Amino acid sequence: MRSNVTRGNQKPSTSKAAKGYKTYPYLLRGLRVDRPGQVWAADITYLPMRRGFLYLVAIMDWHTRKVLAWRISNTLEASFCVEALNEAIHKFGPPEIMNTDQGSQFTSFVWTDKLRRSGVRISMDGKGRFLDNIFVERLWRSLKYECVYLHAWETGSEAKAGVGKWIDFYNRKRPHSALGGRPPAVVYWLRKEEIQPDQQEQKVA
Repeated sequence: MRSNVTRGNQKPSTSKAAKGYKTYPYLLRGLRVDRPGQVWAADITYLPMRRGFLYLVAIMDWHTRKVLAWRISNTLEASFCVEALNEAIHKFGPPEIMNTDQGSQFTSFVWTDKLRRSGVRISMDGKGRFLDNIFVERLWRSLKYECVYLHAWETGSEAKAGVGKWIDFYNRKRPHSALGGRPPAVVYWLRKEEIQPDQQEQKVA
């Protein structure tokens, strides 16, 4: 298995741009995001292990902060991001807008082609503007301080189990101050029912 490890105290870079790929304008400035499925955001972070690092991608519903899908990888190839995207679209249908940074995974053909074929408008943060995707940045901070930094995982299986347990807790049980103290999954489905009261939809946590 190919490793992608940074030695010493250096942190791995997860947002390197790739030359030659098209970037897209930031579409969220001044936009009122008031319903689930209007805007999704995706981002990648690193997971420190006992030896080396793994990488985690998550796709979040911007309005409700619900994590819709995630994947862990030992490389920064675009494929694990596309797997998470495919799962999110399969479970919840495509969003109107997808927002990411300008990293090579999100400017790659396989990522942008999937979005375009799904009728999704593509939005990208300004270069170096991490605040453009602030809600996912806050998710990473909570995940790391409440879960990742409390463990020293040896294997990818251990990391996957730990992250999965925490994201399930975050979605279903963890109170969110911006949501009136309710968990993201609860607000997601309440808002979906308000907007589409006659639509029978399977509730996927």
